[in-house]
Amino acid sequence: MSVDVSLEVSLAEQQLTFIQDQQPVRQFPVSTGLNGCGELTGSECTPRGRHYVRARIGEHQAPGSVFVGRRPTGEIYSPALAQANPDRDWILSRILWLCGCEPGYNRLGNVDSMRRYIYLHGTPDTEPMGIPVSHGCIRMRNEHIIWLFDHTPVGTPVLIRE
Repeated sequence: MSVDVSLEVSLAEQQLTFIQDQQPVRQFPVSTGLNGCGELTGSECTPRGRHYVRARIGEHQAPGSVFVGRRPTGEIYSPALAQANPDRDWILSRILWLCGCEPGYNRLGNVDSMRRYIYLHGTPDTEPMGIPVSHGCIRMRNEHIIWLFDHTPVGTPVLIRE
């Protein structure tokens, strides 16, 4: 028996809904782009439209594992590490890398979500949820991204709507 899974992100509500067999199963607070919504490369906005999970990164990593360039650094996030690296944009625990499905809108050219490195990823617990503060990615609590990662296969549809 195959399970039909999809994700929906509401930028207005700063919320992600995990949908299974066309029914909402869980909702999570998120933090999206401080610069709002938009698709252009370099905008630091969160792209809209239809996407899918292109890659899952971080399986079996410890909660709070730090990623740079989609690779684990071997570090575990801590307040001391944060103090020593005040300008780092923390990508923690797991990464679900998104690919756009709509050529000219969120795929290819200067609007390509995957080339913009748009992820669902973990962030420090000190970072706010429910308000836009990211550089375009969709940030989640570490425990939430780990749960989502464990239930979201490659190819899962993701709708990002205003």
